[in-house]
Amino acid sequence: MSASLSNPAQTLPDQVSDTLSTNETDEIVFPSSDLPSDEPPLESSLHLQQILLLMSCLNWLWKDRQDYFCAGNLTIYYSPRQLKSELFRGPDFFVVRGTTNQPRKSWVVWEEEGKYPNLIIELLSDSTAKTDRELKKEIYQDTFRTPDYFWFDPHSLEFQGFHLLDGVYHPLEANAQGWLWSQQLGLYLGIHEERLRFFSPEETLIPTPEEAAEAERQTNAKLRAKLQELGVDPDSL
Repeated sequence: MSASLSNPAQTLPDQVSDTLSTNETDEIVFPSSDLPSDEPPLESSLHLQQILLLMSCLNWLWKDRQDYFCAGNLTIYYSPRQLKSELFRGPDFFVVRGTTNQPRKSWVVWEEEGKYPNLIIELLSDSTAKTDRELKKEIYQDTFRTPDYFWFDPHSLEFQGFHLLDGVYHPLEANAQGWLWSQQLGLYLGIHEERLRFFSPEETLIPTPEEAAEAERQTNAKLRAKLQELGVDPDSL
């Protein structure tokens, strides 16, 4: 997604927001803590569904953990001078490890012990694809130093991933299923039924909470049927 300023009347192009001069920012008021996110609308319902799917699956898998934060379409403020309108980005999906799992209005690097995302996924669209492949990739590599970077197009299903090695992003090689390994999550990412999904190291699909509940229901139904075949009343157990 493209970045946006907190005041719509002051919207600047992506390229400008990362290179504001000293004179242009001298009069900007020092931001208060807990800065609000201010990202533009998503390009399509597919983009929204994909973000919610990634968040839902990871939160279900890590439901017993409190040492991470994941979000979608949320502004990351990272100005060294702590100016909210100087340097900011809004990844479609990102994960930060080694932090607290609590609600945030945005991710403010200087208020989060200098932490940047460990993983970022951008969802390509006609308006953002060039920026995602070039400018953002450069920022995530050189400034964020984000170890794992992926992009996925919900319409064309273009999917690519990179891992940071010696300060440079190197393309990831797919396994036999076409999935890419995320060292930071300890999971595969791959396309399943035209959606980007997580897979375990054992190559099993990480379910949504609804899928997990349905699988449990089916397992219980099979168990009841088996007990009844053996002449055992399941309700008596």
